[in-house]
Amino acid sequence: MSQTIRVDIVSAEAEIFSGDATMVVATGEMGELGITPRHAPLITRLKPGHVDVLQVSGERLQFYVSGGILEVQPQVVTVLADTAARAADLDETAALRAKKEAEDALANRTEAMEIAEAQARLAQAMAQLQALERMRKSLKH
Repeated sequence: MSQTIRVDIVSAEAEIFSGDATMVVATGEMGELGITPRHAPLITRLKPGHVDVLQVSGERLQFYVSGGILEVQPQVVTVLADTAARAADLDETAALRAKKEAEDALANRTEAMEIAEAQARLAQAMAQLQALERMRKSLKH
């Protein structure tokens, strides 16, 4: 019986991670998901948020995804993200600026399409900031 599960995280731009893990945690449409080896097959949409990969060594790798699809097979987890990055590679200043711009656009209430776009940008900026905060907390331990 294998105690690991293969994890592949890919975005439209590149493969972000490929390797073995003992657990994967992601933010699905209906909430947090914890996936371990031999998990039941599953396909779900991902909300903007984090994906944590717990490696065999005990190291926790943290990633940000802007949304996408999570597919779980008994021995493989695949994250197909619209945009993905290692949490350590996120630019906090840019995320704060994007958050402010999205909040300003929402406050100025323009067309419905612009509001929806501003809400999506705000959700992505907030998810990036949360990923950075999660990474900071894990570094303190």
